[in-house]
This record gives sequence, C-alpha cells and structure tokens, in this order.
Amino acid sequence: MKEQENLSDNELFRSIQAGDENAFTLLYRRRQGGIYRFTLQMGGSPALAEDITQEVFLVLMRGTLAFDPARGTLNAFLYGIARKQLLRRLEREHFYAPLESDADAGKDSPSQDSGPLEDFSRNETAAAVRKAILSLPERYREVVVLCDLEEMSYVDSAAVLGCAVGTVRSRLHRARALLIEKLQPAKTESAASTDVKAARCFA
Repeated sequence: MKEQENLSDNELFRSIQAGDENAFTLLYRRRQGGIYRFTLQMGGSPALAEDITQEVFLVLMRGTLAFDPARGTLNAFLYGIARKQLLRRLEREHFYAPLESDADAGKDSPSQDSGPLEDFSRNETAAAVRKAILSLPERYREVVVLCDLEEMSYVDSAAVLGCAVGTVRSRLHRARALLIEKLQPAKTESAASTDVKAARCFA
C-alpha cells in the first residue's frame, strides 16, 4: 500500500470521501499554497486570499460540489472553485486591494549570493510585474496567473476557466502583449513571460 504522501490527488480525494481526515490535511498542505497565490494575484488582497483559500477547502470537505475526474484534474477543480468564490466576492465588494501593501511585507529576503543593489533591482522588477498583472483585465489576468505564475498546463487552465484551450492560448498571447506595454515597450513576449515567472519567487 502506498504511503499517503505518495498518493495522487485523486486517491487522496477518494480517501477524503471515505472520511479520512489525514488525507484532507495532506491535500490541503499540497494545494493550499497555489490556491492562495492565485487568489492573491487575482484580487490583490492577502486577507481576501486567505478567506477564499479556506472557503475552497471547506467546500471540498463538505462535498457540496461534485468532482468529476473525467472533466479535469482535482487541482483544476479547486482553482475553479477559488475563481468562482473570488469573482463573487469582488463583484460584491467592487474593489481590488493594492498588491504592494502588506502582501509584500517581509516577503523579499535578500539572497546571500547577491548585493543589495541587485536585490533591490529584482524586488522592484517583481513589484512592477505584480502591479502590471493586477491592472490587466480579468480575462487576461487569469491566464497569466494560471499559466505563467502557477505554471499550469493549457488544458488545466481551460478547465479552471471553463473555456477552450485555444481561448487560453489566444488570451495568454494578448495578456503578454499588454504586459509588454505596461512594463517596457522594447520587451519581447518571451521576455515578459520570463519576468512574470521570476516575479513568482517574490509572491
């Protein structure tokens, strides 16, 4: 029998359905970080991200939404719940909190292998990228966060967003072009994508 830590998400989910609290704890530890980062990058508020992350796993624990493995991965299913919860909250509250506030406090620790100027430059770039992402229209912000920050596949991203893979590709292409405009006009699309992925380390 596999050690629980080595079980797939689907296997843990089946154990959760059978009432295994330890399986729920393992799945939470495995997936809550990604859900939190997604919600933070989408909404800009650490407090909101924490609330949504908790809500996602409460929904999973209660079993109020049915997960169908034929329609995608459990991870995509969890992100889909987070997205719906977040959009509902943002629509109700009509605001985005500034991502650069307490979201950044204490997050950017200096590297032992670089000097203070290099650290400052990297941190400034990461902050600029996060600000640029938050300013994107929702449909473009979603694909950048999922595909570039969370490094989710196009297939899983499409499952989260409830759209075709081709739509994810086209939105991502447009989103990267918008980021280029917001950051540095001379940047190429691939360079913009690299900056976004680098910023993930400082999220």
